[in-house]
Amino acid sequence: MKKNIKPKLYTLSTCVHCRATKRFLKKNGIEYDYVDVDKLSGKERENIISEMMKISPDVRFPTIIIGDEVIIGFREDKIREALGL
Repeated sequence: MKKNIKPKLYTLSTCVHCRATKRFLKKNGIEYDYVDVDKLSGKERENIISEMMKISPDVRFPTIIIGDEVIIGFREDKIREALGL
């Protein structure tokens, strides 16, 4: 694994692909930070969506940031490649 890369995930608690991404990372022993956007409200939610729009204007889930790479959706091959697995 590429050292010191901690993925950041923007997810929805009800999203099948988001859960699959978290499961994949956990199974591979990868620590990650995430935010379930659907569990936020008010200004906090607005701020996160605004942050997401800078990364990916479509605001799709999961949005995964690994280093400088942005991966939209659960794309195991791309995630493996970005993490050096």
